[in-house]
Amino acid sequence: MLRITLAQLNFTVGDIEGNVARMVAAAQQAAREQADLVVFSELSLCGYYPGDMLEETGFQQRIEAGISALQQASAELPQLHWVLGAPTPARGPGKRLHNSLLVLQGGAVRLQYAKQLLPTYNIFDERRHFEPGPDVAKVLRIGSTQVGLLICEDGWNDHGADYATNPFERMRDAAPDLVVSINASPSHTGKREQRHQIFADAARRHGLPILYVNQIGGHDQVVYDGASFAAEPDAGVVFEAQRFVEDVCTLQFDNGHFLSAEGARPAPVPAQGLPTMDFYRQQIVLGLRDYARRCGFTQVVVGSSGGIDSALTLALAVEALGADNVVGITMPSRYSSSGSVDDSVALCHNLGVQLFTHPIAELVASYAQQFEASFCKPLVGLPLENLQARIRGTVLMEYSNAFGHLLLTTGNKSEISVGYCTLYGDTNGGLGLIGDLYKTEVFALSRHVNEHAGRELIPQAIIDKEPSAELAPGQRDVDSLPPYPVLDEVLKLLIEGDRLSAAEHAAAQNFVAQLQTDDAGRALVQRVRMMVARNEYKRRQAPPIVRVRARAFGSGRQMPIAARYV
Repeated sequence: MLRITLAQLNFTVGDIEGNVARMVAAAQQAAREQADLVVFSELSLCGYYPGDMLEETGFQQRIEAGISALQQASAELPQLHWVLGAPTPARGPGKRLHNSLLVLQGGAVRLQYAKQLLPTYNIFDERRHFEPGPDVAKVLRIGSTQVGLLICEDGWNDHGADYATNPFERMRDAAPDLVVSINASPSHTGKREQRHQIFADAARRHGLPILYVNQIGGHDQVVYDGASFAAEPDAGVVFEAQRFVEDVCTLQFDNGHFLSAEGARPAPVPAQGLPTMDFYRQQIVLGLRDYARRCGFTQVVVGSSGGIDSALTLALAVEALGADNVVGITMPSRYSSSGSVDDSVALCHNLGVQLFTHPIAELVASYAQQFEASFCKPLVGLPLENLQARIRGTVLMEYSNAFGHLLLTTGNKSEISVGYCTLYGDTNGGLGLIGDLYKTEVFALSRHVNEHAGRELIPQAIIDKEPSAELAPGQRDVDSLPPYPVLDEVLKLLIEGDRLSAAEHAAAQNFVAQLQTDDAGRALVQRVRMMVARNEYKRRQAPPIVRVRARAFGSGRQMPIAARYV
């Protein structure tokens, strides 16, 4: 029998000393619970993913000092084995580092294993920094149990679709009693269920019980949801740790089965995770909370237009940081409806958020007057519309600079896709909360926020209001864009394609196929395709967004700006 503590912790990238302290505390807890083994996540020592920090002078020396500190701590808990992740030097040609798993015990490194499969797709770029490890299985006897060890991607190729090597086959040949996999598996819609299916299938196929320990926390655009789990060959997933929170828990492994610390069978694990809107809300809240904390912000500011996007951004910010740490600013112009200002007041009252009013009509008039005086051309049409957005963006950045608040941008994925936003205006900010949500999802999540709260946080008047930028008389989004229910289905297929879930992909594909049965529909799809292509330069200059879907703008979608699109 083996007692194993899963240490699902929120590590900070680059904070070697802080990460060591978290690991030592978890190991001490594991020792108190008489565990034989404590397991941390992939690259736990430096946090995932450090990127080009790995190339900075002195970074590897700090890693080595961190490993030494952990070895010293392990000497003080001699019965406990520590499984952790760290970059280590590689020997021979190629990249100078391995993405490694270390097993410490009694002050010594008992085992070292280098990750074999290095992902270089979507948001991943590990081959940029790491050399693949050799095609070998590493197994260590702990007590009477033979424990095999893997790192994240090594376990994702059991069907051989992406790499020539399948580390699970070599592991099966080594015949361990248990496989422990350390991971930094980012979260998006459907990812939890995908992990369960892949690793439950591998456990069944190879007859190997698997313990999967994942990272938790928000890192720039990417959020890790934790949800560490255990799978058995016959029963599938039999245990799951908490999601979106740190969780240090102990299991028993006895005769091929996982049991609670007290020896009972764990509670059944539901096949389906959170409903989509609940998932979006929790992922975005964790993403903002960690982004602000790691960047040194305690308060945020949002431009409150009285529209659905800024309303949802404010509501999510309040859940993440508390109402006292969120500020709204309404900036009416000559084209703003009285309802928009009133709706902002009602929204911020419902949320308990302080709302400031900063009219911009005189600023816009002054800019326009000086522009005409300088260039002998009146400022009208689109330039005048964009001026209003840019003045609002400037006011928000002034507030951010003066009071130290993080500015949250409020663009959604539909608008960002087609460039229905103003560069240096409503694209200003340090982080976008809803930039990976299509407009139809923004409405759905807003309704969910109210349902979750059990009261009307976002006024129904805002949810029912027809979308408008209010930069010109009578302006409506539908005057410039296809209706959002149409636009969003086209965008899903163009941007995410086969990264959509099977059901979502089929629905979008059928919708677009039906749309293209006539010339008008084909022209609409081509128009949207070109709008997406021509606005890559805007997205390249926009702030990072919290990723919730399988393919988000940013590192997950790398397209050229100066290119010919057809």
